[in-house]
Amino acid sequence: MQEFLRNYYWILSLMVEAVAAITALVCYKKYKNTTAKYFIYFLLYIFICETISLYPYLIKNGVLGFLDDTVLRRNFWWSTLFWCVGSPLFYMFFYLKLIRSTKIKSFIKILAVVFIVFSLLTIALNLDEFFSSFTNSILIFGEFIILFLASVYFYEMLQSEDIINFYKCSLFFISATVFMWLLITTPLIFYDIYFTLSDWNFIILKWQIFLLANIFMYLTFSFSLLWCNPENR
Repeated sequence: MQEFLRNYYWILSLMVEAVAAITALVCYKKYKNTTAKYFIYFLLYIFICETISLYPYLIKNGVLGFLDDTVLRRNFWWSTLFWCVGSPLFYMFFYLKLIRSTKIKSFIKILAVVFIVFSLLTIALNLDEFFSSFTNSILIFGEFIILFLASVYFYEMLQSEDIINFYKCSLFFISATVFMWLLITTPLIFYDIYFTLSDWNFIILKWQIFLLANIFMYLTFSFSLLWCNPENR
């Protein structure tokens, strides 16, 4: 299992992301006049960015060998930008379209500015970490923002008639899936001190959890886009 995950973990993750991206393209016409279309764009964005993040393999194979002695030889900087920073910013934009409370919307806009400033300062003050590992402070801040946004969405749904038909609502499935994925994966961030080559047991455990969580998340996204009816809030 260890050798299999070492060789194929990123390929398996990319495959389930590709399934979600292809499903999103197939369903685009169905959702093009709804808020869910922005999530379709996001799934395509994730797949493209994750594909680009595999460039270190091209460095090892010599195609991009000229990057081998540069700070770009590892993809942590790219993952930090497109995922740790980009993902929370998308969800703040996305939930601005879904949440009805004007006060919460104003708070989200302020939160977006705070998050951008915090991310830029953190990167500027920790450039070595930016190129050599994930910037966990940005990642944790962003994930708690997404959890907050999903919680507000659930609260508003419970206060409205939308809850009656939640099982046909793609926006509910998306929010519930993201919420569960974060509850499963966020605690692992606090154990990253053990994510070293001297502790392959933890590395494999983390990969297994993330792989299963990603399979669950992206397949649920695909199912929700295929199953649910188009709706707009």
